[in-house]
Amino acid sequence: MQAFALPEFYVPYPARINPHLERAREHSSDWARRMGMLDAPKPGGGVVWDQAALDQMDYALMCAYTHPDCDGPTLDLITDWYVWVFFFDDDFLEQFKYSRDRAGAKAYLDRLEQFMTLEGETPPEPENPAEAGLKDLWERTVPAMSSEWRQRFITSTHNLMVESMWELDNIDRGRIANPIEYVQMRRRVGGAPWSANLVEYAVGAEVPALLAETRPMQVLADTFADAVHLRNDLFSYQREVQEEGENSNAVLVFERFFDCSTQEAAELVNDLLTSRLQQFESTALADVPALCADRAAPCQDQAAIAAYTKGLQDWQSGGHEWHVRSSRYMNEGADSAGQAGPLGGPTGLGTSAGRIAATLRIGAGRRAEQHAHVPFQPVGPLPLPELYMPFPIRTSPHLDAARSYAVDWARRMGMLDSVPGVEHGGVWDERRFIGLDLPHCAAMIHADATLEELYLSSDWLAWGTYGDDYYPVVFGHRRDLAGARASNARLAEFMPLDMGPTPEPLNPLERGLADLWQRTAEPMPQENRQRFRLAVEEMLESWLWELSNQAQNRVPDPIDYVEMRRRTFGSEMTKSLARLSYADRVPAELYRTRTMHELDTAAQDYACFANDLFSYQKEIEYEGEVHNLVLVVENFLNVDRLRARDIVAELMAARMLQFEHIIANELPALFEEFELDDEAREIVQRHADELKEWMSGILEWHRKCVRYTEPELKRNRFPGAPAEFSFLPTGLGTSAARVGAGSGGPR
Repeated sequence: MQAFALPEFYVPYPARINPHLERAREHSSDWARRMGMLDAPKPGGGVVWDQAALDQMDYALMCAYTHPDCDGPTLDLITDWYVWVFFFDDDFLEQFKYSRDRAGAKAYLDRLEQFMTLEGETPPEPENPAEAGLKDLWERTVPAMSSEWRQRFITSTHNLMVESMWELDNIDRGRIANPIEYVQMRRRVGGAPWSANLVEYAVGAEVPALLAETRPMQVLADTFADAVHLRNDLFSYQREVQEEGENSNAVLVFERFFDCSTQEAAELVNDLLTSRLQQFESTALADVPALCADRAAPCQDQAAIAAYTKGLQDWQSGGHEWHVRSSRYMNEGADSAGQAGPLGGPTGLGTSAGRIAATLRIGAGRRAEQHAHVPFQPVGPLPLPELYMPFPIRTSPHLDAARSYAVDWARRMGMLDSVPGVEHGGVWDERRFIGLDLPHCAAMIHADATLEELYLSSDWLAWGTYGDDYYPVVFGHRRDLAGARASNARLAEFMPLDMGPTPEPLNPLERGLADLWQRTAEPMPQENRQRFRLAVEEMLESWLWELSNQAQNRVPDPIDYVEMRRRTFGSEMTKSLARLSYADRVPAELYRTRTMHELDTAAQDYACFANDLFSYQKEIEYEGEVHNLVLVVENFLNVDRLRARDIVAELMAARMLQFEHIIANELPALFEEFELDDEAREIVQRHADELKEWMSGILEWHRKCVRYTEPELKRNRFPGAPAEFSFLPTGLGTSAARVGAGSGGPR
């Protein structure tokens, strides 16, 4: 009996099969035997794989479906890589997961990494099939690729192997991840980013290094990864959860978090899978071409990106077809692309057309839901639930002085003046700015600041909040995306890395940034200055993302919303600022670990979601916004606002509990792994303590600030003006960051 009935899948493109399948089957079987994978022993007796098991799993079929256009030798190599990765997964399960041997697992993985050599390095002699396979594959693959690709592939292979320890740790503790943690971690441990790297090899086209880190290319890779993993979790639930005792599976995660049946959880996972595939499509068809045009990418780079994108698309359809056919997974009742294949099954136009018709229906339904929101609906105040906050509040003794100073600074920057193009005056007036009380927020998230540091922190909060209010008012209601892009380009000129001259400021936003950049970046080393500028630019880019969604009346995809919310809230800039004062005293690679990433994003999400609860009425009823997690949950789960509110509060609690878990359990292990000295340990612990105060301070600021109260909302609506032109500010307070001495603030 299957654990649940498989849902209808969104598979918009037909699967195709590589004509070199039989050659790859024969080659990969011989290769696995030569590497010792078919007689590798289990600790309790028997072997991990035998010939019959390998034949039944048929990884050559998977690769023939996922890489339908490559030549025979390339398909052989790609298939060998997948044989290796699946063997690694099964062998690691037998050797270490069942026995919970964490020390042995770490030693095994540390040695395995030595076989991913850089130029001029020599690997050790292999001692087991996983090592022999990796050594052979590395020598056959990397000479054909650039050094940039090699580094990306090392990173994705490292994550694939090392993050198995996260799964092992959760099994050992009986801990099931929260949904946000799970999606983030699945990208690292699940292997789809690794598969995306191999797509570059298979199609003979690398993603240009200058474009690889841009948001459109990252979204393309992330949506590909999420869809691959969510589909795999649906097909593998029975084997992983019920037979092997695994707890890293999206169906199980949703089942526990939403307290629903396995069938209901599977349907939710499939809805998210559909949403991610459609995000992939919109990124490929709109955002990537716009990126190429904006960067004036040469023809060969555009052709490489197109080939890569098509390769990812082929992988999705082919991967689905293989899951339907492979004995490795439960697949009774699964829909097939109607392709003729060695395992049989229906063929012909009719069967394929029927599946395509079902896919179109599923896709159209999800798209309609995303664009069907009616703005400016009266919703009234949202009753707030009890919010879990375990950390106390502290306040700077310089608060009163900062309050007085902040009004003067905002006035000097022109933030309280009228703004050209805003019919009813300015973005802010003095009363509204005083009511925001941003120095109070700064004083709680930066309680130990000197007077000058608190001034600077308050000013960054004011600038970021003003900017996040300014863009919807000046560009949003006119759908002026070109004007917003031009504004971003101008703002970048006020952050010169050489601290040289800047243009004459034309508005309060430019004037404020010019002042803050000089005061903040001047004492920074060049490398830190560059990181900080990038963080500010990412926040500016996120404002364009909001304007684009608003112009299309598109409620964001849940995962895209959570990840972009950190930027619109200013969290990425906050994180950057927090590290700059001690960047040279803590190993840079420590900040690239899963532990530190999850520590930061758990705190960021808590603060972002708190803002969405408090600002719900302001954004939905008075501003016609679509960027609020309560609304995103309403739209995605088709629930009312009170149930959506409770889910948001539960996500906040889950992220806070994860934050506490990391501090109590994972930070001490990280200290030992990196052999940190006392000073470095104290710095990382201080960073965690600052995040505690950042969260508690932001929550308290929301509770005390008049910004979200109904009387204030009514006062700021201009008499006689239609709701869409009420020119209310948007965001938390909204888009600011903390600054100075590693402190941070709300966005």
